[in-house]
Amino acid sequence: MLKKLIVAAIFLAQMAPAQAAPNYIFPIADCVVDYAHSHHDYAATDILTPVGCKFVSPVAGTIDEVNRIDRWSGKTNLGADRGGLYVSVIGVDGVRYYGSHLRSIDASIEPGVVVTAGQLLGKVGTTGDARGTKSHLHFGISWPTPAGTWWVRRGEVLPWKYLDAWKSGKDLSPVKAVAAFKAKVGEVPPLPKK
Repeated sequence: MLKKLIVAAIFLAQMAPAQAAPNYIFPIADCVVDYAHSHHDYAATDILTPVGCKFVSPVAGTIDEVNRIDRWSGKTNLGADRGGLYVSVIGVDGVRYYGSHLRSIDASIEPGVVVTAGQLLGKVGTTGDARGTKSHLHFGISWPTPAGTWWVRRGEVLPWKYLDAWKSGKDLSPVKAVAAFKAKVGEVPPLPKK
């Protein structure tokens, strides 16, 4: 009889439904943060927090792009360089999560590395066009694109409602919003004039 109960328990455990959505984590760990529900001229959020605060992966996924060299110059102000040091993650949900203006990037973080939700990616700083401003993490949500498509990488869907949910421990997914906006503008929308 005990053997039948064990077999039944194993069978039921295998039949349990898989978790429907990935677990999302607020991208700043162990620090006080402040952020607005808007951004100056495109969909992103600047999360104000002290220099050195931990930028962690908001979801399990694979590292997409990593930039360890701050090439930004106020003289040229090239869009591709404005983020300074940055990391992007393609989540298991198919969405890209981007964080920039980092002071440093963890040595283990390279394109193709698999990360877990909450894993350290880097430390907040003021690189790129954040020089001379309050330290913050520029956080963008978009879809995967060919390398170098910086105008999509920096953010296409406003993150604030997801950040609000994740900060309060709720598992709100941006998958539908990202898919809808991508369908509207195309995989690689035209380069913005600014």
